Amino acid sequence: MKALPLEPSTNPVAIGSRIRAARQDQRLTIEQVADATGLTKGFLSRVERDLTSPSVASLVTLCQVLSISIGELFAVPETHLSRKGEGPRISLGGEGIVERLLTSRSERRLQILAATIEPYGRGETELYAVDCDVDVLHIISGELTLRMTQESYDLTAGDTLSFPGREPHSWKNRSAQPVEALWILVPAASGSGGN
Repeated sequence: MKALPLEPSTNPVAIGSRIRAARQDQRLTIEQVADATGLTKGFLSRVERDLTSPSVASLVTLCQVLSISIGELFAVPETHLSRKGEGPRISLGGEGIVERLLTSRSERRLQILAATIEPYGRGETELYAVDCDVDVLHIISGELTLRMTQESYDLTAGDTLSFPGREPHSWKNRSAQPVEALWILVPAASGSGGN
């Protein structure tokens, strides 16, 4: 069997911004890192701007000082793209609403739901809570009323309301116009989560 010849890539691996981010995350100056590694400030600056590549020995020392693994510098970032109208539909209760999950199902740090609410659509009759720390409602278009235990908020396009996720609430579109809104839950609600 003939071996498949592979040509090495001539594109340099860009790790400088990750090294800079790790340094800044540790709240270290280039001078402090230079002192700890024995490398010069100028060399570190060029590495952070991807103008030069460090040797393996320099990279190991740099990663030790910055408390990161070498693998972190080369890891492919986890990304998730949700195109308009293509996120998976979820049903979290209420009438006259279509909700789509915009973030990855595996994302636990936060959850973003796009909601289209028909004219006179409404949430549950009884107030309910969501298992998250912070619930953020942003109105893209239309008007929506959010009812809570003590207060009620009439929201219009561009309005954003943040409140504790475990605060009982419900919502209603009191108009003949549809509502487009985003629900942002931090962290992601337990189970399927949502409003």
